[in-house]
Amino acid sequence: MKVHSVFSILAVFLLLVISSDINAEWLKKKKPIMGTEITVEIWHEEKQKALECISDVFKEMWRIDALMSPYKSDSELTKINNMAQDNAVVISSELFQLLEKSLNISKISNGAFDITFSSIGYLYDYREGVQPLDKIINEKLEAVDYRHILLNKEKSSVRFKKHGVRIDLGGIAKGYAVDNAIAILKGCGTEYGLVTAGGDSRIIGDKKGRPWMMGIQHPRKKKEVAVVLPLSNTAISTSGDYERYFIKDDRRIHHIINPQTGKSADKSWSASVIADNALTSDALSTTLFVLGAKKGLALINRLKGVDAVIIDSKGTMHYSSGLLPPEKQSMN
Repeated sequence: MKVHSVFSILAVFLLLVISSDINAEWLKKKKPIMGTEITVEIWHEEKQKALECISDVFKEMWRIDALMSPYKSDSELTKINNMAQDNAVVISSELFQLLEKSLNISKISNGAFDITFSSIGYLYDYREGVQPLDKIINEKLEAVDYRHILLNKEKSSVRFKKHGVRIDLGGIAKGYAVDNAIAILKGCGTEYGLVTAGGDSRIIGDKKGRPWMMGIQHPRKKKEVAVVLPLSNTAISTSGDYERYFIKDDRRIHHIINPQTGKSADKSWSASVIADNALTSDALSTTLFVLGAKKGLALINRLKGVDAVIIDSKGTMHYSSGLLPPEKQSMN
């Protein structure tokens, strides 16, 4: 009887497992938020609960966009840009912490990552093909320096040391939003899934027993990938010069500004970073794009748990020491 009972219990257990797996499915939803396409793809046993969780993710993305968009007149970031050059502005602890993290990336990169790039960056219009004159760039370049941002932790306030300073969190906010989305999905019991916001992605677990095959777009061939990486339970971000740009006088004018020059960074075609979280991968991919392959990989190789693939301005692919690369490949 005991043997019979054990087998009965096992049979019921296997039936439950099989039936639950049959009822589970992959759900994928997309919405345009934060100036890009947000994609959520998860495996879940309860479809209705999964849809509610995905809806919560989109609500969180909208909330962060309302808080941190430099284009919304009522956002907290706009309030900072309008007032912090004259007075200390008290801000939410959430935004304060993100500014702290931004400044930390600025420090470890010696200013290659700098949210004050917007002091000049806001003058570019990539849809209309407009760039500021060199004279204007030179006049405003002094305002581009992360050390102009003064944070007061006790008062949760921010102030700018210099007039003309503006900040933009475009190089870190989407990664932050992706991390928040992952936390929501995990809280819903999601064990397998992917959240993508433009060039920033983070994976929960794997793809039901196999890795997600994450392609890095070829920077000069829109419908091709440069390399495919098998990834699980990690984040990956890519910064490239091929999404927001225009060509003028045979030069590619794009949205990733070199803080030292106030002009489009020209040492890379793309930079991809793999890290434990999307905030880190997002900020560091921008950093490496500005630094270029030599300095960028020197930085990455000093950091724990972070890897990178950089395609330089000649189309050559470079890997960090944590990856096992094939021989250098040309993208030309």
